[in-house]
Amino acid sequence: MLLSACSRPEVFRQESYVFGTRVDVAVYGEDKAQADSATAAVLREFDRLHRAYHAWEPSELTALNAAIARGEPHEVSDELAAMLRDAQQMAAMGDELFDPALGALIALWGFHTDTFVPVRPDPARLQALLDARPRMSDLVIEGNRVSSRNLAVQLDLGGYAKGYALDRANAILREQGVVNALVNIGGNVMALGKKGDQPWRIGIQHPRNPAPLATMPLYDGEAVGTSGDYQRYFELDGERYAHLLDPRTGQPAHGTQSLTVLITPRPAAGTLSDAASKPAYLAGEGWREQTRRFGIDHALRIAEDGRVEVTRSLRARLQFPVPTEVSVID
Repeated sequence: MLLSACSRPEVFRQESYVFGTRVDVAVYGEDKAQADSATAAVLREFDRLHRAYHAWEPSELTALNAAIARGEPHEVSDELAAMLRDAQQMAAMGDELFDPALGALIALWGFHTDTFVPVRPDPARLQALLDARPRMSDLVIEGNRVSSRNLAVQLDLGGYAKGYALDRANAILREQGVVNALVNIGGNVMALGKKGDQPWRIGIQHPRNPAPLATMPLYDGEAVGTSGDYQRYFELDGERYAHLLDPRTGQPAHGTQSLTVLITPRPAAGTLSDAASKPAYLAGEGWREQTRRFGIDHALRIAEDGRVEVTRSLRARLQFPVPTEVSVID
């Protein structure tokens, strides 16, 4: 009886702040030492990724950007080369609405800082960047050697790295013998196993209210990603300017408050949950076509006017704490 009492499963949780957001790792199990060790390994990996691929502080990514600006090829790590090839493919699938080559545009809008100042960019500089049209397809990746046909390309993996980090957390936790865990990186979430005899349960953030819009179960190997206008943004003259920029206009996207995708178990589910939510968000009313391109059946959109649209597959999972009018999309 004493042994049984000492080994009752519980949730062991650690929090940190990385990638410019709050990170939470929850492990369900009986062995606190194992949970703490595995979680520490995950948080160390997050810190490594943050430092290696930071978009404006000195990193492997900024070194590559500097070489591109000089018109020189640059040798990168195996990991970064693989990430860039993957990001290229995702950009092509989504009409290049997801475009990590737009780092210069993000900086122009003032989002390459942790304490940005509300200001609109200089119109002439903005137009020059639009005319240069930097795209992921401008990159030439030959093994570990990366160059660009376009010197305006400046890489920012902010719409990719959190999802990639989820996949790394998944791999590390499983290597450490953890089979039940929930990893949350600023709203990008991945589940391992379950919480006791129940699946993990998460909330979908309402972009204008502090309470969740809805809750749902999340099963082993599934990942959720949300793109929204409610985390990194500023308001100027009564208008909201979010960090999600439309490469076609150079302006913060309008038309959608938030777009959530749920990725069923598959390789790199975490990465897909992060990257695939971006083109769907930027597509506005065309969001469902974008999610289809990535093989995603579970998605929810909150339009600029507050309308809630959800795919039939995801609607079957959702529980709304208050009555909510929802349009179901096939």
